Amino acid sequence: MKELELKYGCNPNQKPSRIFMEDGELPIEVLNGKPGYINFLDAFNGWQLVKELKQATGLPAATSFKHVSPAGAAVGLPLSEVEAKIYWVDDLGELSPLACAYSRARGADRMSSYGDFIALSDVCDVSTAKVIKREFSDGIIAPGYEPEALEILKEKKKGAYAIIQIDPNYVPTALERKEVFGITFEQGRNELNIDDDFFANVVTENKELSKQAKIDMAISMITLKYTQSNSVCFVKNGQAIGVGAGQQSRIHCVRLAGQKADNWLLRQCPKVLNLPFRDDMKRAERDNAIDLYIGEEYMDVLADGAWERVFTEKPEVFTKEEKQAWLAQAEGITLGSDAFFPFSDNIERAAKSGVKYVAQPGGSIRDQDVIDACNKYGMVMSFTGLRLFHH
Repeated sequence: MKELELKYGCNPNQKPSRIFMEDGELPIEVLNGKPGYINFLDAFNGWQLVKELKQATGLPAATSFKHVSPAGAAVGLPLSEVEAKIYWVDDLGELSPLACAYSRARGADRMSSYGDFIALSDVCDVSTAKVIKREFSDGIIAPGYEPEALEILKEKKKGAYAIIQIDPNYVPTALERKEVFGITFEQGRNELNIDDDFFANVVTENKELSKQAKIDMAISMITLKYTQSNSVCFVKNGQAIGVGAGQQSRIHCVRLAGQKADNWLLRQCPKVLNLPFRDDMKRAERDNAIDLYIGEEYMDVLADGAWERVFTEKPEVFTKEEKQAWLAQAEGITLGSDAFFPFSDNIERAAKSGVKYVAQPGGSIRDQDVIDACNKYGMVMSFTGLRLFHH
């Protein structure tokens, strides 16, 4: 198949729409549903991300894409009891490594992942399909599907769930093109190989990079490689826990991603884990309520006449002091940036979220200010020397 007609482009008024190959066959097969223009943008970016994560770590990988940026990305490390609970999979028993990867990718920022497009590095197994079945999602791309897993996924969205199978051996041409305003842009593909050597240039006084820190740095960089720029990514133990995408100012990227990382940590506090939800509350409704409860607009869910619709009893306010005390325990978090930090304020904000390791290209006229800020907090920072803008 050389081309596939789509219902419409980014918006319903943008017709005609298709994906096609000038030479050769499309490396995909649509097994179910009718993926759209944005679905394919998410699918192809997501597939590249998980393929590279698998190559870099040797572990199954998954990502949850929304509007051509990852809301979460992770490798298949086991879930703790607390993680299983905050990701709403604690009732599913033992999960496969791939199912753990998707649970972690989806669970990092569940508000943003609602209605995601999924990419998996490995053949989708039954365990992973059962996790996906219960989430609101637009579709999935993977190199294959176990027969039972495929049947489970086909039941989603009343049979309209988009399921794409991609040829894992497909290699695109070295040049890539796109058109803007009728003008064709052409550039070489970003074939950057991100491995341990990528982080060898440690510029801080503290130079102790653990094996896990190097894995987390690789995850942050590979995630950023497919995130709309400017972008930064917070990572902890093999999963992105906060992605700040598409901001014009880098400090705003850090603030956005840092707040998401903080929310991920706050959801693990017993006060949040033990919220007395009504039995008829769906997972998405619980996610919305938790987001309000841990944020500044907590009275939207705790006011009289509001809490009764969500909880069996009125929870106590999660005070600013309690949140600060819980977040003060954060440690060992990695921060990656797709371009250099122009000011040390980025490091000051990162320190508030427990960042210990930093990976960034370097090259700012204020590099020394940034290094000094890292030294102040005992951080380890690597200069990669390579920018990772993605547009």
